[in-house]
Amino acid sequence: MQNEIRGRFAPSPSGQMHLGNAWTALLAWLQVRSLGGAVVLRVEDLDPDRCRPEYTAQLLGDLAWLGLDWDEGPDVGGSHGPYRQDERRHLYAAALEALAARGLVYPCYCTRAEIRAAASAPHAGDEESAYPGTCRRYLGGAGEPPPGRHPALRLAVPDETVAFADGVHGPVAQNLAAACGDFIVRRADGVHAYQLAVVVDDAAMGITHVLRGDDLLASTSRQLYLYRLLGLTPPAFAHVPLLVSPDGRRLAKRQRDLTIGSLRDRGVTAGEITGFLAHRAGLLPAPAPVRPRDLVAAFSLDKLPRRPVVISDEAFA
Repeated sequence: MQNEIRGRFAPSPSGQMHLGNAWTALLAWLQVRSLGGAVVLRVEDLDPDRCRPEYTAQLLGDLAWLGLDWDEGPDVGGSHGPYRQDERRHLYAAALEALAARGLVYPCYCTRAEIRAAASAPHAGDEESAYPGTCRRYLGGAGEPPPGRHPALRLAVPDETVAFADGVHGPVAQNLAAACGDFIVRRADGVHAYQLAVVVDDAAMGITHVLRGDDLLASTSRQLYLYRLLGLTPPAFAHVPLLVSPDGRRLAKRQRDLTIGSLRDRGVTAGEITGFLAHRAGLLPAPAPVRPRDLVAAFSLDKLPRRPVVISDEAFA
């Protein structure tokens, strides 16, 4: 598998697929296909409170309707399965045990309100705060835990800057302690955190290229640190701008008028959606119906916009 290009699209089945999901899926698919690589579809259904099997079926159907295909996935199989995170929990548990055995993990009993009250700086790129290290006193098994609380597990991070080259943003550097502090690797309800799961999965599946939205740029340093601790090889990252509404908020699954299903029901064709997205990505001079495979030769990260892409609710009116 060495030297094989492998990329993935990893949707979360927590709602209907919307135009912003299609944007990222299309660009991730085009990047891998333009490099002659294999596409992996992984369903990130780790959160039992939000993910539903019916949404998984809808996601697979919407992607196929848009003309996107994959070489490995939950419906077609492959040598790197299973392709649902719910079936891969034992892998995350093993990785967490390896980190804990080195004394890098400790229980955290803080509530979100307590963290916000104690934090000195907001986390870059979202509404979280850098963890102030309140429960680090429990590192190594020290201290008496407060009664009646189930702990999350945090990874102790150094006061260190992690740097990488992003395929869209270029050089990126982030100090772990200042930006996020010790971060959660397992929630208080026992669900393993995205940061840990995505590292374990991408490494186990041999993923070499990850194209995803800008909203995940700030978490990349954490993931690279986990790759290092676990002795795994990280992929090349490219973070593309998000589709946003005119008020600057990113498109969400609650905006039903821009779900793929609602657009299809209104008579918008798959080619029209793809052509619209391709134009906004700088791959077509004007919107025009097109199939994803007809865009492969024209794809380049250099053509993509560097700022959020504003989409109105009347985009396909």
